[in-house]
Amino acid sequence: MALRHAVLAALLDGEFSGYQLAKGFDIGVANFWHALPQQLYAELSRLESDGLVAGREVVQEGRPNKRMFRVTDAGVAELERFAAAPAKPSFIRDDLLVKVQAVDGVDAAPVIAQLQERAAVAEAKAEVLGKLLRRLRGGLDEAEFLLAGQRIGPYVTCQRGLAFERETREWCLRTAELLERRESARRAPSGSARRGQGG
Repeated sequence: MALRHAVLAALLDGEFSGYQLAKGFDIGVANFWHALPQQLYAELSRLESDGLVAGREVVQEGRPNKRMFRVTDAGVAELERFAAAPAKPSFIRDDLLVKVQAVDGVDAAPVIAQLQERAAVAEAKAEVLGKLLRRLRGGLDEAEFLLAGQRIGPYVTCQRGLAFERETREWCLRTAELLERRESARRAPSGSARRGQGG
């Protein structure tokens, strides 16, 4: 997936400045497509040059002027073309998983600490996504919103992000606990194990 399609999809919600778009990406879209603010600004410029978004200058009193962007008909057509193309399978590339893969040959303590840290980050992200889901559905309960909500795309992708962060947290905590137990067993004096057996 190109970054441009993620930007076009985000602009379906309305007209946004680059700053607003970056904030929206950081909260909602980042759970499935990460981009730095400078990448978003550069992509907006390319999309405008290609006629897929339209920008306008907004004059502000006492503050720098800003540009607002909206998706054009050509941008919607590009999204339709993209949506119709076959989806490619996703792949995980995560350095923490490589560290866990190698944990039997290295000191486990730093890996355990990183697993616990990742679990805390995932918990914080899950909390943010949970709040975003509540905001997106307004006063509706989830079943009602999914049937009658104006746009459910951002909602169901947010659900996917929430499920991912919860599973990440659980896996990290489980794995850290397992590694801690193995480390404790390895450090235990072998004689105490024999005494326990002879009991």
